[in-house]
Amino acid sequence: MQTTRPQESATDVQTAGQRKKKSALEQAGGTKGVIFSALPAVVFVIANNAGGLKMGILAALLVALGIGVERLTRKESLQPALGGVFGVAIAAGVSWYTGSAKDFFLIGIWASLAGAVAFVLSVVLRWPLAGLIWNSATGKGTVWRADKRSRLYYDIATLVLAAIFGARFAVQQYLYQADEVGSLGFAKIAMGYPLLAVGFLAVAWAARASDKRLKAIGLLPAKRT
Repeated sequence: MQTTRPQESATDVQTAGQRKKKSALEQAGGTKGVIFSALPAVVFVIANNAGGLKMGILAALLVALGIGVERLTRKESLQPALGGVFGVAIAAGVSWYTGSAKDFFLIGIWASLAGAVAFVLSVVLRWPLAGLIWNSATGKGTVWRADKRSRLYYDIATLVLAAIFGARFAVQQYLYQADEVGSLGFAKIAMGYPLLAVGFLAVAWAARASDKRLKAIGLLPAKRT
């Protein structure tokens, strides 16, 4: 009895982790979710060029609201629906207040800088966010911090994410200063999910390497049967 329970517990933890990863993927909405997330920015740029700032803002808000209603109609997760509408509404509100179309992208630009700083700072403080978020989501706690090599793996993954967010800020801030609204919309899409996918691959590599290392030194169960 005592020999099977730890194995069952380890299996349960991995099953729970798989459920969490699956739910995160479902919340992203797959390919359709990626397209939906890009639509408001695309519509804003097109409508702004065609009819001015007011039309751009109205069109982006209507598209975001339509996507939210479509998600709710299909009984999909409420969080991305509300989050998408709220995010576009805030961006539109800033642009409306300043009277500048490029300010539609302002919050996203500075959020990228904040993300880059947070990731770098977490490495300096020896709590790399890649490891903290991944292991919290998969129920493995902080056992990975007991091993220097595991921390190094997550340090690398975290710095990859920092570089991604830093690159987003640098490119989009340059385009913002140049008042290139159309290029800002393209950069927001091109540097969004595609680059984030690279970051996820780095985190997945770190998690796999860390788990292998922790099993080898006995901090995680070597087998699950």
